[in-house]
Amino acid sequence: MTGTTLPPTLVLGGSGFLGVHVLEAVAATGRRVVSAGRHSPLDRAGAEHAPLDALDGDALEALLERLSPDRVINCCALARGGDCEERPECADRLNAELPEALGRWAGRTGARLVHVSTDLVFGGEPPRAAGYREEDSPGPLSIYGNSKAAGEAALLAANPAALVARLPLLFGDSRGRGLGASDSLLAALERGGRRPRLFVDEFRTPLAVEEAAAALVELAGSPVAGLLHVAGPERLSRFSLGRIVLLGAGRSEAEIERFLQPVRQEELDLAALRPADVSLDTRRARSFLRSPLSAPRERFRPSSPDGAPGAP
Repeated sequence: MTGTTLPPTLVLGGSGFLGVHVLEAVAATGRRVVSAGRHSPLDRAGAEHAPLDALDGDALEALLERLSPDRVINCCALARGGDCEERPECADRLNAELPEALGRWAGRTGARLVHVSTDLVFGGEPPRAAGYREEDSPGPLSIYGNSKAAGEAALLAANPAALVARLPLLFGDSRGRGLGASDSLLAALERGGRRPRLFVDEFRTPLAVEEAAAALVELAGSPVAGLLHVAGPERLSRFSLGRIVLLGAGRSEAEIERFLQPVRQEELDLAALRPADVSLDTRRARSFLRSPLSAPRERFRPSSPDGAPGAP
């Protein structure tokens, strides 16, 4: 067989913040990789592009049958909370029905399926001290969280051999698009104007997008099934994460104090309820993953001598 005729790894949502990094991680293994979605990835990273409207179930089925991938990594979602509140039917289609369809197809063909979910399937009850475990019952507070929890359940009911990887808030290089928890903040700093408002009472376990992508690709080559929490080791508020990012960018404590605006959830008129703490317990993933799951402090070391990241 030639390289182009080998079964590919198919990445749904390959043009997104996470998806581009997944394409790169797959390509780095030497495997053929195809990105499916409406938009071609900004950085193709050696990937082929297959146009796809993920809302069209027939088009998805036809693409799967044509490519016959032996591995599928699904990064496709309606992920912005406000978009889900405004378009709940679209959220259900992309976040619940599409994963179920992928699960049925993978179960029928034997393809390996890794589906990306979110820590926001939790929030209704406070987590354990070490964070939510895989066996804890979901309790989402938003349409986004509800649709993702429904997608998890439907996929695993259709295909118990599939893997659902719950990811946290991601940060890292968004290829100049100002996406994710760090680049969006740095872009706002460059623009000037309104001070970003970051919650001091919303806690998560953030992870670098590059490390999340590497873990997903490693898991796609493994037999791990069911639910898995893939997140960073440190519980941080959004405000504390923002400080770490800016200190790593060489900003002084005085600059950060002038720029960042700490707020509590109750101070804002939020379109959807937000959980106070969706920290994830990642002990299961860390017991076998070779891919690192680093703390933000390790990724954003201060580039100037005037300080170090503060405690959350």
